[in-house]
Amino acid sequence: MKAVRFSAFGPPPDVVQVVEESPAPLKPGEARLAVLATPINPSDLLTLSGEYGVLPKLPATPGNEGVGRVVEVAGSNAVAVGDLVFLPLGSGTWRTHVTAPAAQLLPVPPGLDLLQASMLLINPPTAYLMLRQFVTLQPGEWVVQNAANSAVGRYLITLAQVMGLKTVNVVRRQELVDPLKAQGADVVLLDTDELPQQVRAATGGAKVRLGIDAVGGESARRVGDCLSTGGTLVNYGAMSGKGPQLSAAASIFKDVTLRGFWLTRWLRDAPREEQNATLARLAELMAVGTLQAPVDGTYPLERIQDAVKRALEPGRNGKILLTPNPAA
Repeated sequence: MKAVRFSAFGPPPDVVQVVEESPAPLKPGEARLAVLATPINPSDLLTLSGEYGVLPKLPATPGNEGVGRVVEVAGSNAVAVGDLVFLPLGSGTWRTHVTAPAAQLLPVPPGLDLLQASMLLINPPTAYLMLRQFVTLQPGEWVVQNAANSAVGRYLITLAQVMGLKTVNVVRRQELVDPLKAQGADVVLLDTDELPQQVRAATGGAKVRLGIDAVGGESARRVGDCLSTGGTLVNYGAMSGKGPQLSAAASIFKDVTLRGFWLTRWLRDAPREEQNATLARLAELMAVGTLQAPVDGTYPLERIQDAVKRALEPGRNGKILLTPNPAA
């Protein structure tokens, strides 16, 4: 058995290595899973570089989600050998095998593509909950978001369509405009100082009560300036390396509110019934092909440096996935 390990924080390609692991005997109630697919998310890269909000004790194995197949069970009828299940969140999934309490494992619904299913537990709920938790929007209303070409951004475009909402999508590069429009984005604009005026023109002056920010810094300020009086800007990332900010005009004269979203907090605080219902709804949309994310490439565990380098490249088209046991 093998695992990706890092013993220091730093540039992600420089700190990751593949090490051999000796399998420990299963305790009663545990199951061993062969990892089939696990994504490289921005939070993983920030953890490796030491910039994430919560950092593990070192040495550690990265990876927070994925899918696996049960290969061994000890003293439990909750799962059976051969079952496809979601890997437990935060279980260090960049490895060939994961051990977990059998009773806590969630089955992968029939009909889901395994690569798509491996990305279900973090980014789709993030997009879904940001659209629903902060502002009660009605069909036909507008949402503005930056980093619209990110995984969360693309999911948000699709989910907004399902909810009957319209989206203004902000990107940094012109070549991203047409692909996002092809996906269903109503408006795609470049992230410039003229953004607030362009949003007003594109929406016909309609109220924009919800903004979504993954970048922070000046980009967050520009999105905040697009919002109507009493609007809410929800921040869930800091891709620029800077925290989110609002202009004086937005905060003082338009009473725009800045809120934060962290999926880990929702998983900690939300009732299990709410979590299960949310994931079930997203799985339904994924099973019928409505909710999909592009995959730029898949890599075996042994090519972890190449995979991480590619995940850091700004020009890639989709998510990078690790496939430690593609034939399991």
